[in-house]
Parts: sequence; structure tokens; C-alpha cells
Amino acid sequence: MKKALALISLAAAALAAALPAAAQKVTEVNFYYPVAVGGPVTRTIDQMAIDFGKENPDVKVNPVYSGTYQESIVKVLTATKSGKPPQLAVLLSTDMYSLIDEDAIVPIDDIAKSVDDKKWLDGFYKSFMMNSRTGGKTWGVPFQRSTIVLYWNKDAFKEAGLDPEKGPASWDQMVEFAKKLTKTDASGNVTQWGVKIPSSGFPYWLFQGLTTPNGTELMNEAGTETYFDKPAVIEALQYWVDLSAKHKVMPGGVIEWGTTPKDFFEKKAAMIWTTTGNLTNIRANAGFPFGVAMLPAKKHPGSPTGGGNFYIFAKTTPAEQAAALRFAKWATAPQRAAAWSIATGYVAVTPAAWDTPEMKKYATEVPQAVVARDQLQYSVAELSTHDNQRVTTALNNGLQAALTGSKTPADAMKDAQREAVRILKDFKK
Repeated sequence: MKKALALISLAAAALAAALPAAAQKVTEVNFYYPVAVGGPVTRTIDQMAIDFGKENPDVKVNPVYSGTYQESIVKVLTATKSGKPPQLAVLLSTDMYSLIDEDAIVPIDDIAKSVDDKKWLDGFYKSFMMNSRTGGKTWGVPFQRSTIVLYWNKDAFKEAGLDPEKGPASWDQMVEFAKKLTKTDASGNVTQWGVKIPSSGFPYWLFQGLTTPNGTELMNEAGTETYFDKPAVIEALQYWVDLSAKHKVMPGGVIEWGTTPKDFFEKKAAMIWTTTGNLTNIRANAGFPFGVAMLPAKKHPGSPTGGGNFYIFAKTTPAEQAAALRFAKWATAPQRAAAWSIATGYVAVTPAAWDTPEMKKYATEVPQAVVARDQLQYSVAELSTHDNQRVTTALNNGLQAALTGSKTPADAMKDAQREAVRILKDFKK
């Protein structure tokens, strides 16, 4: 009898030991992701969530497609104020100060404490970390990051007597090329513009593609001051305005961000400026050979970085934050960062990703992809300040006023600076 009881006890103990593994608690991570980016990426995100779940059965990642970047941050902040924030989101790197001011996110350093975690955080390109760190803390993890690049139609270059293998290297050269590329019909209507730089959607960002090569930045590192009325900033805006008003190589008024790649495909524009995140889209839809170049230089080459970071949210449990960190770390591991870059056209965010066999092969087959990476050495942080949306709106309004001819570039930038100073006065210490 005693022997039987002992056997029963041993069996019960074994069952009890097995129960936690069998009934392992699954931590859910609601992951807000902005779908309004270049190329069809939702299938890739869905597959990433599935693959991560297979490797991490104790975590379930639920992608939530939240609209444009602007719609996504509104949804995230609304959910945060209601006490039910997501555990993880990809939002613009420039949303960092706004998220900090709303106490919506946690510093990544407070969760990523192991030696391996710290090595991982130090492995990203430094230029991408300019919009990810402030006050000695890391608040965002680079994921789908980009720079602005120039795309050109090689057939159009050949037809205009230009070298189809070389894009314009300077501001003056871009005007010279664009004049040769602009075509009109018998009635004098333009059928092909030399160049299109979008001025809706993210005009401030495209504008930094002019201010950066002109040797000036738009804000300080603390996000408390802007420099919109500096002479070099006004000079950059005058150049942008002159492309249409003086040189007649670009349409006047506002050029739509969303339709610019389509205009390129339809040969309505021989050169365009857009995100490197559109590379896969352009590869799939351009019915002609095309080139990719760094933005034309004035004093030197240069572009702002752009795109989205992973953010981990406050008002979630420590277990949820740890699970969100695991997914962010998994998604940015070298092979997955390489796969993401190949699938979308965004820049692989670590040097280690570029050292993978897959990325080396891709870079050989698609040399256009290397341009954005090489431009990082000249890149600056994308415009980001406290109360960022209002400050950015002030600048965007000024840019559009100048581009539509309702204000001179100097007046437009002085007015934008005055408004930015008013908005930021409470954040200055």
C-alpha cells in the first residue's frame, strides 16, 4: 500500500512539474503598424508575426494596421489616454518628443538591460539613432528607416543626350539636366517635366533634402529651437521655388507626394525625389531602366534620415514590455533586417545586416539599394521638436506659401520661425 501511495505521489509530482510547460501563459503584444508606406508590406508583417510566434510560443504578436503615420499616432495616443495602449508600435522617428511629452512610451534602456541587449542597441547606424535618443536615453529602435534619394529615367537621359549612368551631382547640374529633360508638345504644354520634388505629405522632409546639402540644420538636438529663418535655409527654399518659377523645369504649386512615383512610371517626370522606401515599388512598376543617386550637393551631399521606429509603451505590464522588446530585437536581427530591406526598399538599419550573404547578393544585383546606405555618412536627423506636429505644420505652411507664390521665401521662413518660437517657448529651460 505504501509503495502504491509513493508511486501515486511521484506520478502527481511529475504531472505538476509538466503542467506549467503545457499550460504556459501566452503574452499578447498588440502591434500598431502604419500601412501607408511604399509597397505592399502587410503580408511581410503578417509573416513576421507568424514566424516569431513559432520561435517564441509564449508570445503572440497581433499586427493592427492603423492607417497613415499621422492616423497611427492619433490612434496610439487616444488608446493611451483611454488606458489601453498597444504594447508596441511603429511610428515616425520624429514622433519621439511628442510621445515622451505624453508619457506614452518607456525608455528602451530601462528594459534592455543585458549585455547582449546593450550590444544590440549599439549596433544601429549612428545617423538613425539621432532621431532615437535624447537626454541620454534610447526611446526608439530603428526599423523601417530611409533617406531621400533621386531616381532618374535612363531612357529619358539617353534621349536628351545625357549620360544615362550618371545622375546630377550638384544643384546647378540638376537644373541643367532638368532643362534638357523637360519636353513640351506643339501647343506648348509640358508632357515631361525635368524634375518633381513633392511638396505635400512630408514637405518639411523633402525640404531638408535641400537644407542639408546647403550646410544647415533646422533644429537643435534638444528639440527646443528651430532655425527656419537662417540665410542658408531661405537660400534652399529660393532654389526650390526657382525650379518652377524661374527655370520652368518643375510644375508650379503643390506636387503630391503619393502620385510622384506614378508620374515617374508614366514618364511625366524624368527625375523625382522620394524615399528609398519606394525602391521596391519603383523596381516593380517602372517599365524602363532607372538610376538612383544621392541628392545633389550644394556645399556637400546630404539628406535627412526618415521613416519609422519601434516604440514600447508605458501603462503596459513588465511582461508585455519584455515581450515587445523581444519582438523588436528579433525583427532587427541582421538576417531579418536584411530580408525586410530586400522586401520593402527601406535601408537595412545595421552594418551587420549588410554583411549577411543575402544582403551582399542583393547589393550586387540591385546596386541602387546601396545609395541610401552610403548617403548615411552625410545624413542628419529629420526635423523633430517638442510639439512636433504644430512646429512641422508651421514650416509646411511656410513652404507651401512660397511654392504657390503667395509669399517670398524670406517672408515665408520668417513667419514660420516666428510661429515655431511661439509654440516652443514653454519647452525652453
